[in-house]
Amino acid sequence: MKNKITLFVSFLAGILLLSACLKDKVGDYWVDAVAGKMYATVPVYTLQSLALQPVVGDVPVSFLVNIATDALPTEDITLTLAVDPAAVTKYNSDHGKSFLTFPNVQVLSPTIVITKGTRNATVTAKVWGADQLNACDNFMTAISITSAKTASGKDITIAGNMKSYLLSLPISNPYAGSYACVGYRIRPGNATEMVAPGTIEKFNTVNCKTVQKNGFGNYTSYDILIEVTQETVVVGGTTCYKVNATPIDPGTGLSVGGMWPTWTGDATMKPADLTINYYNPVTKVFILNCYYNSSAGNRIMYETLTRQ
Repeated sequence: MKNKITLFVSFLAGILLLSACLKDKVGDYWVDAVAGKMYATVPVYTLQSLALQPVVGDVPVSFLVNIATDALPTEDITLTLAVDPAAVTKYNSDHGKSFLTFPNVQVLSPTIVITKGTRNATVTAKVWGADQLNACDNFMTAISITSAKTASGKDITIAGNMKSYLLSLPISNPYAGSYACVGYRIRPGNATEMVAPGTIEKFNTVNCKTVQKNGFGNYTSYDILIEVTQETVVVGGTTCYKVNATPIDPGTGLSVGGMWPTWTGDATMKPADLTINYYNPVTKVFILNCYYNSSAGNRIMYETLTRQ
């Protein structure tokens, strides 16, 4: 008897949960369980997340749509879906958020058939263009069911608060990665100390616009924080971005130096272009000319760092 009571209570809890999920905040037509009814839904309707790399190319997206009913459909059911910017606006309003609508989304299966005798089908879509967007912005997209009909032409009710697949699309820091380092350190009064040939350095993410690497010329006791700004400088006809490069002590996180205001380095290796402390988004190259403090004279660093 105890087991029967437990099963009955569990059944009632399941019915109440399903009713709560389907209940439309605007209407009042989901006051009962789904017995004898039929709704078109996106079963996973809470905000999902897909991190994007800032690279060229399409990124696939897929999700399930469902026919919520107590009996398997006896007819094929056709759903139509579309990208729904209004659902992003509504999500922001309902949750106090400020997502931007991701600009490049295409539903690859805008019309999909749920075959009779089944309840689910998979919708496919794609997003692209993350390499052209600001990684510090928060993006989101929504794909919604816009119509649902049986093969005989009967309209299926679309669950008002379960009709959209909501997907946040954060963009990974575009500057993190491995870089080939060519450069040197100068301790005033000493010979120039070259970075070892073939040196590859790892840039690690700090935030959406800042990376951190170990090493300063051939000196590895200090790190450098590199923030890419929106301030531009034209180098060789290419619009580049100025950076804030700050040598730090990784043990304390405190600054131990700064950037030279103009090119400062080995006169025998003076570059043809004296522009310093910038990032070239076309070649994916950083040019850094910094120093760290020393009572014997500030140490000079000049590096060209090329994304691998």
